[in-house]
Amino acid sequence: MSVVALQIFPDTPQLLFLIIAAFAGGAFGAAIGALPAFCFTGFMVIAGEAANTVGLDAGASGAALLGSPVTGQIGFGAVFGPHIAFAGGAAAAAYAAKTEGAMYDPGDGDYHTAKDIAYALGTRPDVLVVGGLFGVIGAIGTTISAGLTLPWDDIAIMVVVSAALHRIAFGYPLIGKPRGDGLLDMSPFERGEMRGATTDGGTVMTDGGYGAERLSVEPWLPHQYTWGNVAMIGLVAGLLGGFTALATGSAFLAFGISAASLTFLNLGVEKIPVTHHMTLPASTAALAVFADPTGMSQVVALLVGGVFGVYGALIGEVVQRIFYAHSDTHFDPPAAAIVVATLTVALLAIIGVFDSAAWVQTLGL
Repeated sequence: MSVVALQIFPDTPQLLFLIIAAFAGGAFGAAIGALPAFCFTGFMVIAGEAANTVGLDAGASGAALLGSPVTGQIGFGAVFGPHIAFAGGAAAAAYAAKTEGAMYDPGDGDYHTAKDIAYALGTRPDVLVVGGLFGVIGAIGTTISAGLTLPWDDIAIMVVVSAALHRIAFGYPLIGKPRGDGLLDMSPFERGEMRGATTDGGTVMTDGGYGAERLSVEPWLPHQYTWGNVAMIGLVAGLLGGFTALATGSAFLAFGISAASLTFLNLGVEKIPVTHHMTLPASTAALAVFADPTGMSQVVALLVGGVFGVYGALIGEVVQRIFYAHSDTHFDPPAAAIVVATLTVALLAIIGVFDSAAWVQTLGL
């Protein structure tokens, strides 16, 4: 057991250094809100990858990405890493909604308040501690996944695991009760159906016990859930993600752009699409399919990027319908889609369809 631990974890001072920083990162993600923290992930990744392309950021790539000062250590590390800051912020929102009840009011009465990841939680110590603890969970879990060389995005898998853990820890349903014709049915939302029962006193009480009605089914993105629309934006984002990767050699720059674009969604601009689970798989696949694409092989790589953009988009939609729409807290569809899509890239590389897996590890299989 000690040998395995030595292989997975860094030395004790470095591990302690990571844990302390991850606690602060998770707490900060709770303080400013999960979505604002993720927007900063995008800004830092853009900065880091732009610097990498001109040789200013002596960052590593592939499995050693965390050696990159800006992209790895800041954007994907303890400060704004989604497994730390975003996951910590989402867990803190779930905790705050559970402990404060009706007093916790981000201002959106149609959905469960624990789902409002755009809401900054401020400075309440216990809320920040929860964010910090889930930041530590994310950091340790990602370290274990990377140490075992598991063939997927180590950060994305911990965003998914963290969401499941905070639902279990704070007493929320893991999936929730399906309404309509099953988990994939969004028609109750389209009809405007509400859940909740009226008490003798005339107060509408929802599943969470809040004095406001909730929609019967709560789609992750009301403007981005029909299959055709999701596939179309997946194709567009996938082609652009593939092009960006082929033009710059960076698998992460398009992801950073997608993440940063969510600043506008956070500020209330309507119908901004969420695309990072399309651009990252697309960029990765475009770089993986051929070792050195030129001419028509470059065109093929670009089209493969488009296919993986649609693939990531549709996986995300399936996940939101099963794990988000019927439950009470944020369960991140893009993170789950990135896990599946990067695993697919790794498997295609292992069986020889792709020339490589780009930055995705494959030694675990």
